Amino acid sequence: MGNKCCSKRQDQELALSYPGGYKKGESSFSSNMSGGPNKHTNGGGGSLDSRYTPDPNRGQLIKGLPKGGVDIIRPRTTQLPLGGLGARRIVVALYNYNAREETDVSFVKGDRMEVLDDTESDWWRVVHLKTRQEGLIPWNFVAEDRSVMSEDWFFENVSRKEADKLLLATENPRGTFLVRPSEHNPNGFSLSVKDWEEVRGYHVKHYKIKPLDNGGYYIATNQTFPSLPALVMAYSKNALGLCHVLSSPCPKPQPQVWDLGPELRDKWEINRNEIQLIRKLGHGNFGEVYYGKWRNNIEVAVKTLREGTMSTAAFLQEAAIMKKFRHSRLVALYAVCSKEEPIYIVQEYMSKGSLLDYLRTGDGQFLQFEDLIYIAAQVASGMEYLELKQLIHRDLAARNVLIGENNVAKICDFGLARVIADDEYCPKQGSRFPVKWTAPEAIVYGKFSIKSDVWSYGILLMELFT
Repeated sequence: MGNKCCSKRQDQELALSYPGGYKKGESSFSSNMSGGPNKHTNGGGGSLDSRYTPDPNRGQLIKGLPKGGVDIIRPRTTQLPLGGLGARRIVVALYNYNAREETDVSFVKGDRMEVLDDTESDWWRVVHLKTRQEGLIPWNFVAEDRSVMSEDWFFENVSRKEADKLLLATENPRGTFLVRPSEHNPNGFSLSVKDWEEVRGYHVKHYKIKPLDNGGYYIATNQTFPSLPALVMAYSKNALGLCHVLSSPCPKPQPQVWDLGPELRDKWEINRNEIQLIRKLGHGNFGEVYYGKWRNNIEVAVKTLREGTMSTAAFLQEAAIMKKFRHSRLVALYAVCSKEEPIYIVQEYMSKGSLLDYLRTGDGQFLQFEDLIYIAAQVASGMEYLELKQLIHRDLAARNVLIGENNVAKICDFGLARVIADDEYCPKQGSRFPVKWTAPEAIVYGKFSIKSDVWSYGILLMELFT
């Protein structure tokens, strides 16, 4: 039995069925970015890929479900066997991190630390084994020492399509690779390798890594290995039938830090003197948006409220919604400055700006069809999360989707968003909403629902593909 490249998956279909066929409790948005059906639910009726949904007790992601590629979250206190009571738990840094406050610890990739307390959802207390400094670190910047998660080439929660996007970056040479959990075999893995051919040019080939009954792994039956590192090491020395020798691990994107610093994780009012406004990015109906820095260190986007255009309470309501909901496809809120005018909302900075501007100017004009599919799927993933949280966005449009590096898309501008107890929301008389993106029943009867957000998503697809 020779090497077999994974069978090609059918292209992901983006289909809107509106309004028929929608059942209460079912997800209106199909966001399975791997291209297969998302059959698993979160217990509330709506489908959800938990790889993209932070959990208050989030920790080590493990593969534990059959087909569908959905990861489940194991409580952090049981991530890996610690060898009995009193055993030290050592983690290794996957990225560089510069301390933002006096309470957190700086480290560089490869540093080892002992975990003292991991009960906080976003920040772990550790002691640095080299400097002996004790403090807090972001939990998603480290992995268990000497585990497969600590390997540069292992990508813990990346789908096939995301692997393609990462590997096909222009700076990656032929032979760049990564290993990821299989989306179909809960005990298997996939090896993704960047290759080049004269006809196809650069592309990615995917190989199934299958488990053996004795605990080993293989790609071809005539070559077996006792562990994943042993397999990677062998194919790094000799292609052994692969398209190319494994040359270098794919660079890992730095994960999201949800707070400006550990001391700000439970509060959101900050001193405006800590915010430096550097340049204007744009303006909206109620104010302007600036690129800035917090404490001359962290890049941020700052939304300001123009005096007399909107009530302070309404402006801060948007901030409250953004602070409450966390998802990798929603722009993160960091803090507010509300004690004096103009009020600031300090949020995550996205380097490419709005999707609307990105499509009209710069690199966005040259996006390929698969890039547009990738952006559309990311928006669907974020909207699926909002639906499961019973939140109606009411202003979904290309202008309210921001783009970062590698075409990462995130939903923003929750100024019209409302959390609903029932299936519908009826705004007060005189409320403003964008007519072009608003569903007919919302215009005629003033009733907004998840279905009206699906309509808006359809208009967004028209903006995206035309």
